[in-house]
Amino acid sequence: MIEIRAARTSDIKGIRKLIDSYALQRRLLSKETVTLYESVQEFIVAVDGEEVVGCAGLHVLWEDLAEVRTVAVSERLRRHGIGERLLTAVVERAKSLGVERIFCLTFETDFFGRNGFEAIEGTPVDPEVYSQLLHSYDTGIAEFLDLESVKPNTLGNTRMLKYL
Repeated sequence: MIEIRAARTSDIKGIRKLIDSYALQRRLLSKETVTLYESVQEFIVAVDGEEVVGCAGLHVLWEDLAEVRTVAVSERLRRHGIGERLLTAVVERAKSLGVERIFCLTFETDFFGRNGFEAIEGTPVDPEVYSQLLHSYDTGIAEFLDLESVKPNTLGNTRMLKYL
């Protein structure tokens, strides 16, 4: 039985393994291990016994906006509904925080499309919020704003948004 729960620091090695397997395929951007520990509270994991077999993160960008990050499921368990269970948990977490929209940058447009995300153009925030978001050092915000500075790392990805 696969359990979906909040990540613990002891899960980081398993999350690292999942990220590395997809980063080698250029399907996920790699993250420094220290960054994973710093953001452990953002992650939801799928575990099979002691093994981390899936992960997904939720990173708040603004009052009503968050990014779903690092959705990954072990290759041997793909297409078994684990990704959807992780995404559902992330959406529920976002709702509990008061978030109204979730953004993602992805190659997996079919998966996110089936789960209510739609491709976007431009930046769906008002100019005042846009100017505030420009002050962030977070690459997720730069991706959301579609800034030229992140384009070399995100070529081929689709920016998608879901209203909750």
